[in-house]
Amino acid sequence: MMNTPSNDVPESSGHSQRMSPAAMSPTRPMYWSVRRELWENRSIYIGPLVVAAVLLFAFLINHMTLPNRMRALSALEPAKQHAAISMPYNVAAGLITLTAFIVGVFYCLDALHSERRDRSILFWKSLPVSDRTTVLSKASIPLAVLPLLIFPIIVSTQLIMLLLNSAVLLGNGPGLAMLWTHVKLLQSSLALLYALTAIALWHAPIYGWLLLVSGWARQATLLWAVLPLLVISAFEGIAFRTSHFASLLRYRVVGWFTQAFVPQAGTNGPIDPLTALDPVRFLTTPGLWLGLLVAAAFLAAAMRLRRNREPL
Repeated sequence: MMNTPSNDVPESSGHSQRMSPAAMSPTRPMYWSVRRELWENRSIYIGPLVVAAVLLFAFLINHMTLPNRMRALSALEPAKQHAAISMPYNVAAGLITLTAFIVGVFYCLDALHSERRDRSILFWKSLPVSDRTTVLSKASIPLAVLPLLIFPIIVSTQLIMLLLNSAVLLGNGPGLAMLWTHVKLLQSSLALLYALTAIALWHAPIYGWLLLVSGWARQATLLWAVLPLLVISAFEGIAFRTSHFASLLRYRVVGWFTQAFVPQAGTNGPIDPLTALDPVRFLTTPGLWLGLLVAAAFLAAAMRLRRNREPL
């Protein structure tokens, strides 16, 4: 009995030694801040998934006339065949990407404003998480999380579409061969990954501006985000009869395509995605780096606003 206490001491000491590394493990505030955004904003992944489901349902209905359309396409030249066959796949990718952009816009407009509106900012500021980490975690949603999220959604949607097309054309040998000739899912997926990266980098100042407005405006964040841009465009048009600012805004929204891809001659767009990629031109475009600098300035201002702004 006298040996029992002496035996317990080393065991408890060893137990405390085993527990101490776990207790002192890093908290990873950036990781958990991003997880928090995903928990609180389910529309980030629900929106693209709903659009993908609606597109697949419409694509399934469209299969009733697929064999007849494939026979009609066999009389066309290869370029027109490719445009007609790949069009539904491009439409699916474009609509899901557009949905992600809209989700990112409304997320940024609400990201910093909502925590001031419901006064939860008082709780979050009591945690050992800096304003820089908080703002950067919110900026990472449209810049990194959404592209990484919609990429597998788009690829899965296109794969299901290809399998449905193949199942319908099993009894149509020429049509099935034409389908697999023009739909190259691997090449399209690589081009899609490149395009999503280019879009995120190109749209960085847009998301930075929206986060800045979200941290500054007391209400009507969408109005405050859009109204100054409209006023500047209208003032320039009335005073100088020019539209340089409007062209700059349009270039910032859709200019990524002309800088990241090279359209082939004689077509409305690139036929082969991999041959149309131009990463060197995109990375050497001054507009890309100027936009990233502006985005960094907007985010720095948003951090300062979050540090000083009070709940609504």
